[in-house]
Amino acid sequence: MLRSALLAASRSAACRTLAERAPMARPVVDRFVAGRDIDGALAAVHGLTANRYASLDHLGEDTTDRARAEATVGTYRTLLSRLETDGLADRVEVSVKLSALGQALPADGDTIALDNAREVCAAAAAAGTTVTVDMEDHTTTDATLATVLELRRDFPWVGAVLQAYLHRTEADCVALSGPGSRVRLCKGAYDEPATVAYRERSEVDASFVRCLKVLLHGQGYPMIATHDPVLLDIAGSLAGRAGRDADDHEYQMLYGIRPVTQTAMAAQGHRMRVYVPYGAEWYSYFMRRLGERPANVAFFLRSFTRKH
Repeated sequence: MLRSALLAASRSAACRTLAERAPMARPVVDRFVAGRDIDGALAAVHGLTANRYASLDHLGEDTTDRARAEATVGTYRTLLSRLETDGLADRVEVSVKLSALGQALPADGDTIALDNAREVCAAAAAAGTTVTVDMEDHTTTDATLATVLELRRDFPWVGAVLQAYLHRTEADCVALSGPGSRVRLCKGAYDEPATVAYRERSEVDASFVRCLKVLLHGQGYPMIATHDPVLLDIAGSLAGRAGRDADDHEYQMLYGIRPVTQTAMAAQGHRMRVYVPYGAEWYSYFMRRLGERPANVAFFLRSFTRKH
């Protein structure tokens, strides 16, 4: 019931207007979204990159208009050019969702998204940085991984994202852990059915550890995306046993979540990257995240009172 209500609210123009005008909304947006435009995003990452790395995500997904998908490519081109101009390209990459690049278009969506992603990757290469392709719900996993493999023909540094709660992910880790491969491992935030995903937290955590072992013992570059202190401790132990040093793996956390822990881990010599979303589409971003998995409601509420 909660999930249905949240998803309905995400499509409601009235709810959006109310949220955007509500005084309480601004602190939420400011904490978890780094501004509405490129200038705001760059101001945020300038502060972060003193001791951390960043991955910038221009908010917007499920695009069903080709012109809008092309406009998103243009935004990424501008963003990447600014990263180069501002001297941030060595510490800041970009993350892209294929649904924002046209994957959801009714005709030739996968081809359009691939072509648009190639343009973003070419702009990243010219700027001297990299791209990670975000993962969305399980119905797009095959298409997304196929696109990543195609992109890696010309841009071998393209990053992939795997979600530990999917039954298939351990096998995907094996397939993607070859030389030069960059893989971000996260738990997963979508409300997936039990037929394809683990539903219990203990099962998800166990899968995360199994997948992480595969990546750490592989030949690629693991990107460990979790805020869970238990999993962070396990990851550190596993990295040591696998002979990993600070330069051949990294940790990732969301902008606004556990910033004290982020800076502490960076001070300890770990490579810490912050996932930084920005853009005017913050309302849909939040409501869809909450609607995909209502447990996130409590997670975000706790974040206001827990700074570490």
